[in-house]
Amino acid sequence: MTLPGTGRPAYQVVDPATGEPVRSFPYATETEVADILDASQAAYLDWRERPVAERADLVRRAGAALLRRSRELAATMRLEMGKPLPEGIDEIEYCASIFDHYADQGPALLTDEELTPRGDGRAVVRSRPIGPLLGIMPWNYPCYQVVRFAVPNLVLGNTVIVKHAESVPFTAKALEKVFLDAGLPHGAYLNVFATHEQVEAVIADPRVQGVSLTGSERAGSVVAAAAGRHLKKCVLELGGSDPFIVLDSPDVTAVATLAWQTRMHNNGQACTSNKRMLVMADIYDEFVTALVTEAEAVDTAVHPPLASRAAAEHLAAQVEDAVTKGARLLAGGVLASDGSARYSPAVLVDVTEDMRAWHEELFGPVAVVHRVTHDEHAVRLANSTPYGLGCAVFSADPERARRVAERLETGMANINTPSMDGPELPFGGVRRSGFGRELGPGMSEFINKRLVCTAVGPHV
Repeated sequence: MTLPGTGRPAYQVVDPATGEPVRSFPYATETEVADILDASQAAYLDWRERPVAERADLVRRAGAALLRRSRELAATMRLEMGKPLPEGIDEIEYCASIFDHYADQGPALLTDEELTPRGDGRAVVRSRPIGPLLGIMPWNYPCYQVVRFAVPNLVLGNTVIVKHAESVPFTAKALEKVFLDAGLPHGAYLNVFATHEQVEAVIADPRVQGVSLTGSERAGSVVAAAAGRHLKKCVLELGGSDPFIVLDSPDVTAVATLAWQTRMHNNGQACTSNKRMLVMADIYDEFVTALVTEAEAVDTAVHPPLASRAAAEHLAAQVEDAVTKGARLLAGGVLASDGSARYSPAVLVDVTEDMRAWHEELFGPVAVVHRVTHDEHAVRLANSTPYGLGCAVFSADPERARRVAERLETGMANINTPSMDGPELPFGGVRRSGFGRELGPGMSEFINKRLVCTAVGPHV
């Protein structure tokens, strides 16, 4: 995108409900990027020396400030990427819980760890920050993804520079203001409207010590390559094709409804959405019938749009490819003709390996259902993907579900629940879903576990 009359490229807000442009923001100049790097480093030298209790208190204030603006930010997210207001408010409230968790638990998580060395002496592992970090964030959870990265690192003593998705600049600017208004020093948290070339320059800068990206495999590959060239640590949270396995159920309609509601959350635009529903043959027909009933009950006139027209067209092409090659579309799957990003929630079955829908992530409201005949079949099909983010396994016999879940190649596994979320739980995947973890008890991947040894006895 370019700003009218300037020829300069820009971050662009386009209302996905109408397809109409709203506002543009120019990319940062080279001088602005240099100033941001200078400010982040200067802030780090001060921020790291402050007591962790002070850092935690300021982070808590930022969380309270964010919560006070929940409705404003929810409205911004609806405008920028189509998220319904209640879901946007839920996202902000969950973000606030992350602020509170690390404000409460951060100091304890950073306490020294005493070791017992051989012979005389004392050894202590101290948790120390490493420096400015770059976060490259997506549009689908424009507040949560940033908070998940930034909050633990700020409590630790790192400073953060955030390059947000180009479609959500209002949210990006609002988040930066939240941290500044809470009293964090200028430079502790900074937003940058960077170009791809500028992102690589920031990664290369010797003051920047690491990069975290949530996004596509393609973006992850590019960022990881740049980080590797410059010997920077990298955390990647990429795509997913999470299986939702139903081995048996005393109430098939209820579990199908749960599967549908899970798939429709954020309009299917979540890395951990249940992208593939694997259902035992003896309950498959009843399960699919229940899904179709759910899909047909959707009021498409008020169902939210996808984040962009391009995203909706991409999803429609994936489904069309499957149908052309023999898959059956049992409900929905209609792309709006008015230029908006609306796509009616769909149920797709009989997907086979020659179809894009088998190999690619479907990032939108499409429930893909596979019939499986036994537990081994479910495991084999669940693992037949390059992704490995999360999974869910359902059975009236929790031990049976656990045995299946143990064999799935994922970073997170859920038994008789679609997922369990909380700032105290680590988030991340394996294989092409990325590497590294955010949230949870480890505080941060970007931490210096510094060993300090002290000799006991006479000096040499």
